[in-house]
Amino acid sequence: MARASEPRTIARSLLVLGGARSGKSAYAQRLAEAHGPQRLYLATAAAGDEEMAARIARHQAHRGQGWTTLEEPIEIATALMTHAQPSRVVVVDCLTLWLSNLMLAGRDPGPALAALANAMSRLAGPVILVSNEVGMGIVPDRKLGRDFRDWQGRANQEIGAVCDAVIFVAAGFPLQLKPAATPSVRLG
Repeated sequence: MARASEPRTIARSLLVLGGARSGKSAYAQRLAEAHGPQRLYLATAAAGDEEMAARIARHQAHRGQGWTTLEEPIEIATALMTHAQPSRVVVVDCLTLWLSNLMLAGRDPGPALAALANAMSRLAGPVILVSNEVGMGIVPDRKLGRDFRDWQGRANQEIGAVCDAVIFVAAGFPLQLKPAATPSVRLG
Protein backbone atom coordinates (compact mmCIF):
# COMPACT_ATOMS: atom_id res chain seq x y z
CA MET A 1 0.00 0.00 0.00
CA ALA A 2 1.26 3.45 -0.84
CA ARG A 3 2.29 5.65 2.05
CA ALA A 4 0.50 8.92 2.62
CA SER A 5 2.35 12.00 1.60
CA GLU A 6 1.34 15.44 2.68
CA PRO A 7 0.07 17.77 -0.03
CA ARG A 8 2.79 20.16 -1.16
CA THR A 9 0.99 23.04 0.53
CA ILE A 10 -0.46 23.43 4.00
CA ALA A 11 -4.16 22.81 3.51
CA ARG A 12 -6.85 23.68 6.03
CA SER A 13 -9.42 21.99 3.82
CA LEU A 14 -8.74 19.04 1.57
CA LEU A 15 -10.91 17.08 -0.85
CA VAL A 16 -9.73 13.52 -1.51
CA LEU A 17 -11.25 12.00 -4.66
CA GLY A 18 -10.98 8.54 -6.15
CA GLY A 19 -12.85 5.55 -7.44
CA ALA A 20 -14.30 2.75 -5.36
CA ARG A 21 -11.57 0.89 -3.42
CA SER A 22 -8.93 3.34 -4.71
CA GLY A 23 -7.41 3.94 -1.28
CA LYS A 24 -8.90 7.40 -0.81
CA SER A 25 -10.35 6.76 2.67
CA ALA A 26 -7.15 5.12 3.90
CA TYR A 27 -5.16 8.08 2.55
CA ALA A 28 -7.47 10.57 4.32
CA GLN A 29 -7.20 8.58 7.54
CA ARG A 30 -3.39 8.53 7.42
CA LEU A 31 -3.28 12.29 6.82
CA ALA A 32 -5.60 12.89 9.77
CA GLU A 33 -3.56 10.60 12.02
CA ALA A 34 -0.40 12.50 11.08
CA HIS A 35 -2.17 15.76 12.00
CA GLY A 36 -2.43 15.03 15.71
CA PRO A 37 -4.15 13.08 18.44
CA GLN A 38 -7.60 14.68 18.20
CA ARG A 39 -9.58 13.32 15.26
CA LEU A 40 -13.28 13.23 14.45
CA TYR A 41 -14.67 10.85 11.84
CA LEU A 42 -17.93 12.25 10.46
CA ALA A 43 -19.59 9.20 8.92
CA THR A 44 -22.33 9.66 6.35
CA ALA A 45 -23.09 5.94 5.84
CA ALA A 46 -26.34 4.51 7.17
CA ALA A 47 -26.56 0.80 7.95
CA GLY A 48 -29.55 -0.06 5.76
CA ASP A 49 -28.80 -3.79 5.71
CA GLU A 50 -26.61 -6.41 7.41
CA GLU A 51 -23.80 -6.17 4.86
CA MET A 52 -23.55 -2.40 5.31
CA ALA A 53 -23.67 -2.73 9.11
CA ALA A 54 -20.77 -5.21 8.93
CA ARG A 55 -18.86 -2.89 6.60
CA ILE A 56 -19.32 0.04 9.00
CA ALA A 57 -18.14 -2.12 11.94
CA ARG A 58 -15.00 -3.14 9.99
CA HIS A 59 -14.22 0.48 9.18
CA GLN A 60 -14.64 1.51 12.83
CA ALA A 61 -12.37 -1.33 14.01
CA HIS A 62 -9.78 -0.44 11.37
CA ARG A 63 -9.66 3.19 12.54
CA GLY A 64 -8.86 2.03 16.04
CA GLN A 65 -8.44 4.21 19.08
CA GLY A 66 -7.84 7.92 18.88
CA TRP A 67 -10.92 8.54 16.77
CA THR A 68 -14.28 9.92 17.80
CA THR A 69 -17.07 8.92 15.41
CA LEU A 70 -20.13 11.02 14.66
CA GLU A 71 -22.77 9.56 12.36
CA GLU A 72 -24.57 12.21 10.31
CA PRO A 73 -26.09 11.06 7.02
CA ILE A 74 -27.71 14.36 5.96
CA GLU A 75 -26.77 17.55 7.87
CA ILE A 76 -22.99 17.54 7.41
CA ALA A 77 -22.63 21.32 7.02
CA THR A 78 -24.30 21.82 10.41
CA ALA A 79 -22.22 19.03 11.96
CA LEU A 80 -18.99 20.56 10.64
CA MET A 81 -19.91 24.02 11.91
CA THR A 82 -20.64 22.50 15.32
CA HIS A 83 -17.74 20.09 15.67
CA ALA A 84 -14.76 21.52 13.74
CA GLN A 85 -12.11 22.79 16.16
CA PRO A 86 -8.62 24.25 15.66
CA SER A 87 -7.03 21.38 17.62
CA ARG A 88 -8.92 18.55 15.88
CA VAL A 89 -9.04 17.37 12.29
CA VAL A 90 -12.39 16.18 10.92
CA VAL A 91 -12.63 13.53 8.21
CA VAL A 92 -15.95 13.45 6.34
CA ASP A 93 -16.38 10.05 4.70
CA CYS A 94 -18.00 10.34 2.32
CA LEU A 95 -19.73 12.96 0.19
CA THR A 96 -20.93 10.25 -2.20
CA LEU A 97 -23.04 8.49 0.44
CA TRP A 98 -24.20 11.89 1.73
CA LEU A 99 -25.45 12.81 -1.72
CA SER A 100 -27.13 9.43 -2.08
CA ASN A 101 -28.81 9.90 1.32
CA LEU A 102 -30.14 13.30 0.25
CA MET A 103 -31.51 12.02 -3.03
CA LEU A 104 -33.09 8.90 -1.52
CA ALA A 105 -34.74 11.10 1.12
CA GLY A 106 -36.31 13.12 -1.71
CA ARG A 107 -34.31 16.24 -0.87
CA ASP A 108 -32.96 18.64 -3.46
CA PRO A 109 -29.15 18.34 -3.21
CA GLY A 110 -28.63 21.93 -4.41
CA PRO A 111 -29.32 23.76 -1.14
CA ALA A 112 -27.40 21.20 0.95
CA LEU A 113 -24.41 21.44 -1.39
CA ALA A 114 -24.52 25.25 -1.28
CA ALA A 115 -24.67 25.15 2.54
CA LEU A 116 -21.64 22.85 2.68
CA ALA A 117 -19.63 24.94 0.22
CA ASN A 118 -20.53 28.09 2.18
CA ALA A 119 -19.56 26.52 5.51
CA MET A 120 -16.10 25.45 4.36
CA SER A 121 -14.47 28.89 4.72
CA ARG A 122 -16.06 29.43 8.13
CA LEU A 123 -14.96 26.21 9.85
CA ALA A 124 -12.99 26.58 13.07
CA GLY A 125 -10.64 23.71 12.26
CA PRO A 126 -9.17 21.54 9.51
CA VAL A 127 -11.31 19.15 7.48
CA ILE A 128 -10.61 16.36 5.00
CA LEU A 129 -13.56 15.40 2.79
CA VAL A 130 -13.63 12.09 0.90
CA SER A 131 -15.66 11.65 -2.30
CA ASN A 132 -15.94 9.27 -5.20
CA GLU A 133 -15.21 10.25 -8.77
CA VAL A 134 -18.13 8.58 -10.53
CA GLY A 135 -18.10 10.33 -13.89
CA MET A 136 -15.32 8.37 -15.54
CA GLY A 137 -17.38 5.30 -16.42
CA ILE A 138 -20.35 4.51 -18.58
CA VAL A 139 -23.47 6.65 -18.65
CA PRO A 140 -26.06 5.07 -16.32
CA ASP A 141 -29.07 3.60 -18.11
CA ARG A 142 -31.62 4.96 -15.60
CA LYS A 143 -32.59 8.56 -14.84
CA LEU A 144 -31.84 8.25 -11.12
CA GLY A 145 -28.34 7.00 -11.92
CA ARG A 146 -27.72 9.82 -14.40
CA ASP A 147 -29.07 12.40 -11.96
CA PHE A 148 -26.83 11.01 -9.22
CA ARG A 149 -23.75 11.01 -11.47
CA ASP A 150 -24.46 14.60 -12.52
CA TRP A 151 -24.98 15.79 -8.93
CA GLN A 152 -21.82 13.99 -7.79
CA GLY A 153 -19.83 15.75 -10.50
CA ARG A 154 -21.27 19.11 -9.43
CA ALA A 155 -20.57 18.36 -5.76
CA ASN A 156 -16.95 17.43 -6.45
CA GLN A 157 -16.42 20.59 -8.50
CA GLU A 158 -18.10 22.92 -6.00
CA ILE A 159 -16.39 21.47 -2.94
CA GLY A 160 -13.06 21.19 -4.77
CA ALA A 161 -13.33 24.87 -5.68
CA VAL A 162 -13.64 25.94 -2.04
CA CYS A 163 -11.02 23.56 -0.62
CA ASP A 164 -7.39 24.60 -0.28
CA ALA A 165 -6.19 21.37 -1.89
CA VAL A 166 -7.60 18.46 -3.92
CA ILE A 167 -5.97 15.05 -4.14
CA PHE A 168 -6.98 12.27 -6.54
CA VAL A 169 -6.13 8.74 -5.38
CA ALA A 170 -5.74 5.95 -7.93
CA ALA A 171 -4.47 2.46 -7.03
CA GLY A 172 -3.48 3.83 -3.62
CA PHE A 173 -1.29 6.59 -5.06
CA PRO A 174 -2.16 10.24 -4.35
CA LEU A 175 -1.95 12.76 -7.17
CA GLN A 176 -2.21 16.44 -6.27
CA LEU A 177 -4.75 18.27 -8.45
CA LYS A 178 -5.03 21.54 -6.53
CA PRO A 179 -3.17 23.70 -6.18
CA ALA A 180 -1.91 22.90 -9.63
CA ALA A 181 0.79 24.55 -11.62
CA THR A 182 -0.55 26.55 -14.52
CA PRO A 183 0.85 25.00 -17.67
CA SER A 184 2.41 27.22 -20.24
CA VAL A 185 1.81 26.63 -23.89
CA ARG A 186 4.45 27.40 -26.45
CA LEU A 187 3.13 28.20 -29.88
CA GLY A 188 5.11 27.76 -33.04
